[in-house]
Amino acid sequence: MSKDLLRFKKNQKYMFFDFETCGLNLGSLRNKPWQLAFIIIENDKIIKQCDYWLKWDGLRVSEGAAKVTGWTQKKYDKKAVDPVDPINHFEKYLYDPSYLKVGHNILGFDVYMHGICRRLLGKKPDYAYLPQLIDTLSLSRAINNDIIYNEDDDFTQWQYKILSLYRPKGKNKLIDLCKKYEINFDIKKLHDALYDIERNYDVFKKMVWDIEL
Repeated sequence: MSKDLLRFKKNQKYMFFDFETCGLNLGSLRNKPWQLAFIIIENDKIIKQCDYWLKWDGLRVSEGAAKVTGWTQKKYDKKAVDPVDPINHFEKYLYDPSYLKVGHNILGFDVYMHGICRRLLGKKPDYAYLPQLIDTLSLSRAINNDIIYNEDDDFTQWQYKILSLYRPKGKNKLIDLCKKYEINFDIKKLHDALYDIERNYDVFKKMVWDIEL
């Protein structure tokens, strides 16, 4: 077995991240990302936890999104800050190629939310970090459907192919993976961005033993 596999790379640096948003529209600037959380892992330990609520003018969170995430106007008014510094802080790690960036459905959702953040701040979307992304939704579908990653494949394209599977086998939500890998979780805290990525990190540490990466 190769010692180059991620499961053996204790010195590999990671950033796990997640956005919470007003809804599910991937292209509309009205779907403003209002929470950004990320954790930094070095030497197999969490060394930094960041949880930002982002202040945007005209924010309108859908009733469904508010119910799922626990968003309230009162909490938002209390916690939200100008988004410039949080996004700059996030991008310090996002564009650092020494970090692998991990999240659940980030290729299908969160990368677009980052693009919306940049557009709202008057910048063009920049997806130069895509080759360093690992999507645990894609990995879960690959594991459940016995799909093997070939090192000759482009990893980003391979993940997108897995995400395009129609009716994949198995349950692949984060809550399902916590149950599968016997990770304790508080269902009331799921869909809080910081809590989700902490549990996602726990899932990922188990998942890398089920797939050759």
